[in-house]
Amino acid sequence: MLDKFVNGIETYLFRHRAFVIFLFILTTFFLGLQASNLKMDAAFVKNIPLNHSYMKTYLKHQKQFGGANSIMVAVEDTSGNIFNANFFDSLKNVHDQLFFIPGVDRAQVKSLFSPSTRFTEVVEDGFAGGPVIPADFTTTEQGLSIVRGNIEKAGIVGRLIAEDYSAAMVSAQLMDFDPQTGEALDTLAFAEQLEQELRAQYETDEIKIHIIGFAKMAGDVAEGAKGVLLFFLIAILVTAVMVYFFSKSIVLTILPLLCSLTAVIWQLGLLTVVGFGLDPMSILIPFLVFAIGVSHSVQMINAVKRRVTDGQSTKAAAALAFRSLLIPGGVALLSDTIGFMTLLAIDIGIIRELAISASLGVAVIILTNLVLLPLVISYTQVQPQKNTAPVKENNIWVKLSKFATPKYAVWVLLITAGLYAVGLQQANQMKIGDLQGGAPALHLDSRYNQDTFFITDKFSITTDVMTIIVEAFPEACTYHSVLTQIDEFEWQVSNTAGIESTASLASVAKRVNAGFNEGNPKWQVLPRNTASLVQAVGRVPTTSGLLNSDCSVMPVYLFLKDHKAETIEVVIDKVNQLQQQMNNDQLTFKLASGPVGVMAATNEAVAEAQLPMMLYVYGAVFVLCLISFRSLRATIAVILPLYVVSTLAQALMTQLNIGLAVSTLPVIALGVGIGVDYGIYILSTMAVRLRDGMPVQQAYYEALVERGSAVIFTGLTLAIGVSTWFFSALKFQMDMGILLTFMFLVNMLGAIIILPAITAVFWRQPK
Repeated sequence: MLDKFVNGIETYLFRHRAFVIFLFILTTFFLGLQASNLKMDAAFVKNIPLNHSYMKTYLKHQKQFGGANSIMVAVEDTSGNIFNANFFDSLKNVHDQLFFIPGVDRAQVKSLFSPSTRFTEVVEDGFAGGPVIPADFTTTEQGLSIVRGNIEKAGIVGRLIAEDYSAAMVSAQLMDFDPQTGEALDTLAFAEQLEQELRAQYETDEIKIHIIGFAKMAGDVAEGAKGVLLFFLIAILVTAVMVYFFSKSIVLTILPLLCSLTAVIWQLGLLTVVGFGLDPMSILIPFLVFAIGVSHSVQMINAVKRRVTDGQSTKAAAALAFRSLLIPGGVALLSDTIGFMTLLAIDIGIIRELAISASLGVAVIILTNLVLLPLVISYTQVQPQKNTAPVKENNIWVKLSKFATPKYAVWVLLITAGLYAVGLQQANQMKIGDLQGGAPALHLDSRYNQDTFFITDKFSITTDVMTIIVEAFPEACTYHSVLTQIDEFEWQVSNTAGIESTASLASVAKRVNAGFNEGNPKWQVLPRNTASLVQAVGRVPTTSGLLNSDCSVMPVYLFLKDHKAETIEVVIDKVNQLQQQMNNDQLTFKLASGPVGVMAATNEAVAEAQLPMMLYVYGAVFVLCLISFRSLRATIAVILPLYVVSTLAQALMTQLNIGLAVSTLPVIALGVGIGVDYGIYILSTMAVRLRDGMPVQQAYYEALVERGSAVIFTGLTLAIGVSTWFFSALKFQMDMGILLTFMFLVNMLGAIIILPAITAVFWRQPK
């Protein structure tokens, strides 16, 4: 039935070759035009699991207390002392420039020059105070002396002023849209504005500008992603050389490359058609599409060459190659496609876009490389090889075929079991989340991470802040019992490893109360008298971010030393423990807002998605292989090596200190999806011989003669292509390059060593 269907398709396509190729050309032209409109897209909301409970809390209170999409600009005086006219002029210019950049929430811009940056002091008549920068401020020695005194009274050292007075901070929250256009904020354009309008304009030998925040990080990642084009060109060149070495034909080198590039054009065009942009984190997918296309093309030209050498015409050879490879190639590519689509189950926008991008790309390869390529080849004249089975190659296949004998199979499977046991032990130690400080997508010596380390070193607060939202009832802050409970929560959580400092309405109210009592430390407590408590709380404005307008929501800010997975996990565990003890009908401590709250939600979403993703990927591959081979043991023989390699890849991540994060989670699925191709091509050839009663070793030998060189060549070509990523400016690309190189090579070895050993056990010959 299936054979008749394939024969019918082959007959129709090859009878209407010119028309079908013309349709391909028209489609490529149309999608090429669409691809030219593709834009880079790096929206903040795509990087967070919006349906996670933490993110529901985050979104609910984002407008009132700010979100995680913030920018911090540290203005440094290289002399180590900010109290000079040049520095304050520069700080004022940076504040004003940032204030007027479209997309900045102007009400949330904070620096020394913000009207809300005020000091309070205790005087004989009670309290006195005002803005830290007086309205009549001049950069004279007297004016600077007054500001210095105000800074110390305001208690902003470590927050807006570096602890050693070498720098000052300007921070801002970003909106989700551009108020000038009403459209979603263009994060990459905003990052470019920060670079041009702040750093380029105000950085001098005396003044250094340090900028961190999601938008700036996304801009730096996008800038580094431009180097992907160079790696893509290198990959094309390397692949061209390898394909020519394999085919010994310029025509059979150019055509596979053109068909694979056509698949990339179709993929990019289809992304525009469905309304997506290209995120910097998924910019590597077009290369993988190209590489997968080439791998299937090699199988096609290998099949054509062998049939031409057997005496067939090029057209007949192309038709027979199409007929023999459509099912195994189609099953392999469908496995890839469905495997990538399983990533849609992960509730993070950037991974879903990657899944759609990869699925579209791999799906079109079925048309461009399994249909278009043989049709185009049929118009060429492929020369037969003089010697298709040299003695040296045959000797290699004879030696490899021994893996399909019981004697060698036992040792292969024992060694595989040992490697799996060691790999599983290491894989179980794999960490979830980021394992380095700064932005994990960038190298530690990148400008962004150097800026991060400067700010972390000089200030007591950074973007590594987690906000616990305390929800109560209107006017709750006037009740001693409520603030006492918040104070107790803050004190307990502040003694948790990884937390540098904390802030809340309760702790500020205690300091204010002491101020009302001549600054005596003994009075740094929460008043039990309602009137005194109202007096203390009333001095804290809603612009401080410590309470909302009716005092029913009072955040507790936790400033962490870093955002490493271990640190976040310890803090989350402590907060969960305190929640169980303190939450009641009137007072609820909710996780979590702030940048680290987003990271915590993302880490949990990744951890929850890991097992389902693997089950979906392997489930899809299992079903398709079962349909294709109509044999449970054949399906197991294909999947088992993939599972072992996946486990070893996770062990490698542990050894290389690569955490399972948004950028690395899809790698295992990609590796499995692409790795299954090797086993399907080998076993589809073996299965025919085995059904005819041929011994396992002989069936494997003939499979190697027919497709072994193409499988080995494909594994090497893919591995060499992605190995160039080791030199990328982006750390996440380097990590993906290491993991994919490992998976491409080891999956290929699994197909030619472990798979035949399994078949030797499953298809034991009767004695």
